[in-house]
Amino acid sequence: MKKYSCKGSILALALIMSLFSPELNAKPKSTGYHLIKKTVLGGEGFWDCLSLDSETRIMYITHGTEVVLFQIDSGQKLAPITGLQGVHEVAFASKLGRGYISNGRSDMLTVFNLKTGEKLAEIKTGANPDTMLFDDFSGRLFSFNGRSADATAVNATDNGVAGTVPLGGKPEFAQSDGKGTIFVNIEDTSEIAAFDSKSLKVLRRWKLAPGEEPSGLALDKKNRRLFSGCSNKMLVVSNADTGAIVATAPIGSGCDGVCFDPATGLIFSSNGEGTLTVIRQVTPDKYAVVETVATARGARTLELDLRTHHVFVVTAELGPAPAATTENPRPRPQVLPGTFQILEFGR
Repeated sequence: MKKYSCKGSILALALIMSLFSPELNAKPKSTGYHLIKKTVLGGEGFWDCLSLDSETRIMYITHGTEVVLFQIDSGQKLAPITGLQGVHEVAFASKLGRGYISNGRSDMLTVFNLKTGEKLAEIKTGANPDTMLFDDFSGRLFSFNGRSADATAVNATDNGVAGTVPLGGKPEFAQSDGKGTIFVNIEDTSEIAAFDSKSLKVLRRWKLAPGEEPSGLALDKKNRRLFSGCSNKMLVVSNADTGAIVATAPIGSGCDGVCFDPATGLIFSSNGEGTLTVIRQVTPDKYAVVETVATARGARTLELDLRTHHVFVVTAELGPAPAATTENPRPRPQVLPGTFQILEFGR
């Protein structure tokens, strides 16, 4: 008869218990996010970012030469802001009743009245202003300029340019910690740069390896964690104070937007392949992919409504891409006219 040691018996018992223990073997539970509503907005051309005014509940969607206004509670499409040039994003100085639109083709910001939509001013920026944010701490609007690799700081009180921040690479999305530090993904150097919103001095920068070419960026202000969506199908989590890479998680391809919901601890990555990756923050340094939700091809940017916890993406029906040329070696697929749409996901 074969003898078993006490140590071996304990190990066997532990193995048996693990097989039946729901706590030890529980997989991350699905959040149940699914498509709630699809609204066709129409129009032609390509699109970029969504920005939600949480007070008016109006979603501002940049679309070619105009900004589409969509009231998310009623589902009503409002009169657009037109006559723009290659728009990328909208930001809000809500206390002043002003909004800002980045015009990538004209190197200008358009200032408008949040109540009426009336254009109030034009502000010169660096080359190809793209993403933007308004920083309450400094009272400044920052536009991040792709071709000139810098950020333009604008004093919201008088729309005067306060200065320029050289960033050493192509900036993508940015976040403010509300305490005077701005963080921005630098796409072509695969790093994050942090700068002071008042002095406009770069404080530090760190590499995001193994992540490459970061675009979407979100911030957990309480735990000081930054979430960078990278082109090599990876979400990289870094410590906002030390720059240390604390975790990574797989996401879909073509990510151009990341949001964090502090109430649920969920991180969302919108992926141009047509998926939404949902990741749960288990601890500040541990993350688990909960589910991958089907969206639609081209839905690469997103916005999160913190009141309802719903996620919004935009896209359109796409036709075949034209033949590649020397001038355009990687042509985009054709956007079918009248098919531009907003998709709302919730639980």
